[in-house]
Amino acid sequence: MNRTTRVVALIVMVAFTSRAGGADSPRFRGPAGDGVFAETGLLKEWPAGGPKLVWSRTGLGLGYSSATVVDGTVYITGMDGAKQGHLYAFGQDGSPQWNVVYGPELDKTGPAPGGTRGTPTIDGDRIFLMTGFAKLVVLNKADGKVLKTIDLLERFGAGQAKFGFAECVLVDGQKVICTPGAPDASLVALDRDTGATIWKTEGLSQPAGYCSARLLRHNGKKLIVTMLEKVVVGIDADTGKVLWQYDFPNRFGVLPNPPLYADGMLYVVGGGGTGGTLLELADDAMSVTETWKDRTLDCQMQGTVLVDGCIYGTAQSGKRGLVCLDWETGEVHWNADSVGQASVVAADGTLYVYGQNGTMYLVEPSPAAFRPKGLFTVSQGTAEHWAHPTVAHGRLYIRHGDALMAYDVKSGS
Repeated sequence: MNRTTRVVALIVMVAFTSRAGGADSPRFRGPAGDGVFAETGLLKEWPAGGPKLVWSRTGLGLGYSSATVVDGTVYITGMDGAKQGHLYAFGQDGSPQWNVVYGPELDKTGPAPGGTRGTPTIDGDRIFLMTGFAKLVVLNKADGKVLKTIDLLERFGAGQAKFGFAECVLVDGQKVICTPGAPDASLVALDRDTGATIWKTEGLSQPAGYCSARLLRHNGKKLIVTMLEKVVVGIDADTGKVLWQYDFPNRFGVLPNPPLYADGMLYVVGGGGTGGTLLELADDAMSVTETWKDRTLDCQMQGTVLVDGCIYGTAQSGKRGLVCLDWETGEVHWNADSVGQASVVAADGTLYVYGQNGTMYLVEPSPAAFRPKGLFTVSQGTAEHWAHPTVAHGRLYIRHGDALMAYDVKSGS
């Protein structure tokens, strides 16, 4: 082996080693939108005081969106004092790459604080971002240059969402799927290059429910599942045809938790006393049948995950704790009320639970009991602890208001 060949082999080996056990997170709540991040080799227990803080950046402005991580770059949004939205790009070492203003963002509306809401979706050489005013902004991934802005309210005749649109848009090949909640256009698919309308959901006029849609494959059929203001819906991903609707009223009209899916079953949940329901999809995906209901896991906007046959999430009402629910039966295994309300995600078979009181927990999932494996307090940042955590390439990213923090959670690092 000559010197050049050895150098090339070494570079390839180092690149592979640095990425082994880690994966990109191109959208809200992980690659599939189900709260599970494709990581391995992570710490199963944290030292006293929590994992090492590798870097932090402040001054991002108001925001509640999560970080996305693709090709060694971390993306996050924030709103400045002039109510303009910014998209920031950082290297995985925290080094600033660029900062782009993409347009107006939503100030305080009703009880909802002001700030950015929608998490950017990264796909190929493009970034797709939904503002609180339902403007779809398309940017160049390399430098953040704004390529196109599409006003969905104007195009489809939708009304402004009460709490501001809060959606991580779904990209399916050439289609960018959004939820303007307009008459005969609750969901729409736009061409990723031209912005032209490919399809819209004729006959479906439900307002948006602040949910980020998921793309599923069921018995070979590709469908989109999401929550609108009062219903759960299944849509043919290719044509936009409404396959089924399931009534799921919520007294706030807020249903932002992406549904969970496994083995032909769907789990949907909303707060305000709504609780959750397991639905069975028909073999042809043309209908759903209710299997069980539960009101203990009354999750408002913190997300749920499915790990080893159990659903984990936190309740808004009742004991307001971290709940472990049996996937098949709906039986409540336990409720750790000490946790309170918290955003819940999973990586490498472990739960990451970010409490609204600023406490970050590492939890071993088990139907037997609540098994915390470490915790620390998030001390940097401002306002509410609402943003969902992101786990990518051995790092835990926590956004708290104007601050973004990166923690080393890789085992042996």
